[in-house]
Amino acid sequence: MNQILIAEDEERIAQFVRKGLKAHGFQPTVVSDGATALAHAMSGGYDLMVLDIGLPVLDGFTVLQRLRDVGSTLPVVILTARDSLSDRVAGLEGGADDYMSKPFGFDELLARIRLRLRRATGEAAPSDRLEHGDVGLDLRTRTATVTGREVELSAREFALAEVFLQHPGQVMSREQLLSRVWGYDFDPGSNVVDVYVRYLRKKLGADRIETVRGAGYRFRG
Repeated sequence: MNQILIAEDEERIAQFVRKGLKAHGFQPTVVSDGATALAHAMSGGYDLMVLDIGLPVLDGFTVLQRLRDVGSTLPVVILTARDSLSDRVAGLEGGADDYMSKPFGFDELLARIRLRLRRATGEAAPSDRLEHGDVGLDLRTRTATVTGREVELSAREFALAEVFLQHPGQVMSREQLLSRVWGYDFDPGSNVVDVYVRYLRKKLGADRIETVRGAGYRFRG
């Protein structure tokens, strides 16, 4: 069971990530300031750290720099509201293995964590393509095809299609789709899922996504 260190001072986000990782078989630990994060990370007891930049005591950049200065190779995924190009460059050049901005979808964070853990252990990666029927998604290039024809999807449309193709034939509730695609920062009363399902139907085919009354949506391919 992989030990994941979550360095995040926003309690709602920290618990959202903690609960999600625990549900997927990880052993997460949450700390809320940079000094504690650094001490935990240097203990050698963790397989990966999810690191916020705006931490109290020591900011995330300082934590990362001190880790790399002592030769630590602990995989680090930065998760922050700071999404400027200069911040991304600073994080990646400072030794981060990945950089995600908030708001975020949990499934994408989970995929990035798994990728970094595989690379750290040398484990072979699974297929980077999802297919069901004549609909295909290339997860590496973020492109979609229908009957061999490329279809242009926005980032959110692609993320929604990815969830559907990961669970073909399974009824997905609106709440599940909101959580997986739009992440922690969503309004349960929002109709955004219905809007994006309509977008996908126009691009992938109206009969591919079935409405299950009172339950949600099912991808039939």
